[in-house]
Amino acid sequence: MAFGSDKNRKTGELDETIDKDPVGWLGPGIEVEGKLKFAAGMVRVNTRYKGEITGEGTLVVDDQGELEAEIHARVITVAGKVKGAVHASERIEIKEHGVIVGDMYTPSLVIDPGGFFDGQCHMPTPEGLEKQLAEKPADQELT
Repeated sequence: MAFGSDKNRKTGELDETIDKDPVGWLGPGIEVEGKLKFAAGMVRVNTRYKGEITGEGTLVVDDQGELEAEIHARVITVAGKVKGAVHASERIEIKEHGVIVGDMYTPSLVIDPGGFFDGQCHMPTPEGLEKQLAEKPADQELT
C-alpha cells in the first residue's frame, strides 16, 4: 500500500479525536428499536438496532452491529453494517469489513481497505472554494 509507512501515525492522529469516555454499550444477543440519545462520550453498538440515534459524541458500530437507522453524531466509526442516512459533524470512518448503505453527510470521510459504501456522500464546501467555483469558467483549473 502506498501510504503503509504512514498508517500507524495517521491512525493515532484519528484516534485522538474520538471520545474515549464510554457512556453506553449495546452488546450481542439483544435487539433494540426506538430512539437513542446521548450528550457526549462514546456509545458502542454491537447488536441489531432499528430507529434513530442522536449524539454529540462518538458512535461506534462494532463488527456484530447491524443498524437500520438515521444517525447524527460528531464522529461515527463503522466496523459492522449500517443502512440509512448517516450525519457526522466531524468525521465518518468505515473500517475493514464495515458497510454503509445510504447517504452520508460529513466534512471528512475515511474508508479503510475492505470497507464498503453504497450511496451518496455530501460534504460541505470549504470556505472560499464556493466563491472560486462561481468565479471561474468550467474549463479553467482551480488554483
